[in-house]
Amino acid sequence: MLIMSMGVSADGYITDRNGGIDWGGSSAEQSLFSLEQVGELGGYLLGRRLYEMMLVFETDPAMRETEANAAFADVWTALPKVVFSRTLTAVQGNARLATRSLDEEAHELAASGRDVSIGGAELAAQAIRRDLVDEFRLFRHPILLGGGTPYFPTDVGPFELELIDTRTFASRVVYERYRRVRVGPG
Repeated sequence: MLIMSMGVSADGYITDRNGGIDWGGSSAEQSLFSLEQVGELGGYLLGRRLYEMMLVFETDPAMRETEANAAFADVWTALPKVVFSRTLTAVQGNARLATRSLDEEAHELAASGRDVSIGGAELAAQAIRRDLVDEFRLFRHPILLGGGTPYFPTDVGPFELELIDTRTFASRVVYERYRRVRVGPG
């Protein structure tokens, strides 16, 4: 199953108008929940910008100074990652550059029998447009941004989602888990 899991503003944006995500934040409770989710994955597909942002968990010793960060760094470092980039010629750690289509790379990682996550606004939007995403996990923050990059691309849909789980954290962030409803032929 291909999963898209991201923080989102109350009005549906994953970045503000300047591409920033500093409005999001994460409580200890939410970090532990996210750690459990990432620990269950068999792989991660990500775009260049997200790869570069997350690389600190593999390369910067300062990211291991807290117990929570160290635990996440261990899980993230062990996770197989495929990076989609038009500009990178090499990647570090347990990552490799994508050499095939998004569909093929997702299928290969999913062959492990475990769920695969996708991240990075542009890459995730491509996956949604191709109807590859099976599950959407939103961490909805209580803030209105009024613009930015939308969680769901505006040029897709309609498509039906089934709400399968919700959770409200003490930080007032609401976790929403939706499964894509697909109707077979006939």
